[in-house]
Amino acid sequence: MPALDLAAGGEATAEVEAPRIRVTPLETPGLGNHSHIATDGTVAVVVDPPRDVDRCVALCGRLGVQVTWVLETHVHNDYVSGGLELARITGARYGLAAAEEVSFAGQRVGLRDRDVITTGSMAIRVVHTPGHTDHHLAYVLGEAAGGRPLALFSGGSWLHGTAGRTDLLGSDRTEPLARAQWRSIRRLAEELPATVELHPTHGFGSFCAPGGTAGDALAELGAEAAHQPALLLDEDPFVRQLIAGFIAYPSYYPRMAPINRSGPGPIDLRPAPEAAPEEPARRAAAGEWIIDLRPRTEFAGAHLAGWINIEGGDFFATYLGWLLPWGTPVVLAGEEEGTVAAAQRAMALIGIDRPAAQVARPFATWTPGARLRSYPVVTFADLAAARARGERPAVVDIRRDEEWGSGHLAGARHLPLPDLGDHLDEVSAMAEIGPVWVHCAGGFRAAIAASLLDARGLPVVLVSDTMASAASAGLELRTGAEEG
Repeated sequence: MPALDLAAGGEATAEVEAPRIRVTPLETPGLGNHSHIATDGTVAVVVDPPRDVDRCVALCGRLGVQVTWVLETHVHNDYVSGGLELARITGARYGLAAAEEVSFAGQRVGLRDRDVITTGSMAIRVVHTPGHTDHHLAYVLGEAAGGRPLALFSGGSWLHGTAGRTDLLGSDRTEPLARAQWRSIRRLAEELPATVELHPTHGFGSFCAPGGTAGDALAELGAEAAHQPALLLDEDPFVRQLIAGFIAYPSYYPRMAPINRSGPGPIDLRPAPEAAPEEPARRAAAGEWIIDLRPRTEFAGAHLAGWINIEGGDFFATYLGWLLPWGTPVVLAGEEEGTVAAAQRAMALIGIDRPAAQVARPFATWTPGARLRSYPVVTFADLAAARARGERPAVVDIRRDEEWGSGHLAGARHLPLPDLGDHLDEVSAMAEIGPVWVHCAGGFRAAIAASLLDARGLPVVLVSDTMASAASAGLELRTGAEEG
């Protein structure tokens, strides 16, 4: 195999079999992704880094290693890459498939199937694994001195219990890429020992990982093979099963690859200007989104008219990016600077670069003297009690299609959260009879929906509860077709 002995360096903390070589994952929970840092104690190779590369730099600093290579498995469709910027900061070489069309071609090393990168005491073999994308690459880590393979960085190819989705490049590519995915995973299984550790980029919680296992525990390929559909099924059944498992993905996804192909600029995490008490109302009237990061129950108990509640946490960026009209200015409001800073960092990972302003102080000081709004927060037991009294509350289920199909409340109306804005006339008609009761699978998404409806002046009730509680409350559950 041809060698790219463009020497330089590698290091990182799931210790693989070679005594000095380690792999440390760097998790981005809200996106369901893992970056990986492979080290030999002196040099480091970073695979699929997130945009907030300060985390990579800090980790490598703690490990006492120099980054010599930054590698991308593919042009990402689900987040803005930090690869190019990390290479600039560290002086590392930046590796990406040679076939990828990017505007920064002169700054990357074009990689091809069976190329070998050597750095420090590590060797990394490039494997073309089309499927998730046409030019997807996997990387096999081993010792430079003829050692056997130790770890596989599989990106969006072989995932825990599944394979990366193949529909992100368009419907005409979905099936051909699914067939390529089957062949790629089988090639990896044939070429690599069962003892090789599997380190995928996409994991549980990523929309790029359809129907995978509910955990990302470190495992060897031999153990993973027992749960890998591409190895258990023939090609046609695999393709049918994989495609059938695709669920709706966030609306910002199509914007990520163009950003990554153009060469993302550095992330800017400087705090946004602090908004004066009268400023948010003016901004909201101008069409900006004012995001209240407080817990759903606090927001429901007292909030400002027109503000939207997306709780700070792992899934903040996913749903902000899914719902926000792209390009709309955002103001972040939280009671602590750390909460606002975390939300700013999270949204930058998907290309919403900076808030227009922020409010980072106690709620009572946000807009003193302003008239506050509120709405009830209830459980499914409360809904069951209301129905037992003969009431007929209008119930909206904002879960995804596959969640609805697996079991939903009798009499509920299904309006997935991303589609809610297209059905405001229908919801308004429901609200003329009485408050609209909104629920999801746990309360997080329902809280967003309730705040969106409340911002339009509609009466709402937030059901903050789990679907398991619906059954235990005695509510009738149905499966299958839409309610009338």
